[in-house]
Amino acid sequence: MKSLLNLEEAAMFIAAFFGTIYLDYAWWLFFAWLLAPDVSMIGYLFNTKIGAVFYNLAHHKGVAVACFVAGFVISSPEWMFAGLLLFGHSAMDRVFGYGLKYADDFKHTHLGWIGKK
Repeated sequence: MKSLLNLEEAAMFIAAFFGTIYLDYAWWLFFAWLLAPDVSMIGYLFNTKIGAVFYNLAHHKGVAVACFVAGFVISSPEWMFAGLLLFGHSAMDRVFGYGLKYADDFKHTHLGWIGKK
């Protein structure tokens, strides 16, 4: 089952990439900005609760879809690109086992503990 879910997340990542190409952005821009959502980890400099809120806000697929839809409604390719980027980044993180964070520890995610089998 885990392999099937990883395959699904990989497909979402690829769809986000091709979505940015459809928006007529250069292919390399997607990869140039791909790790930008990880800046949200700066919240962990304060404490794990603030860190989890910042991280989850930047890695929640619902936020990514809302960003894309807002861009579509206001005809802003930049907002649509940002939504696709957030969506693709979140899908990539899920493939590698990084899920949304609980407030107690960075390594405690909705997918389980990072690094524990």
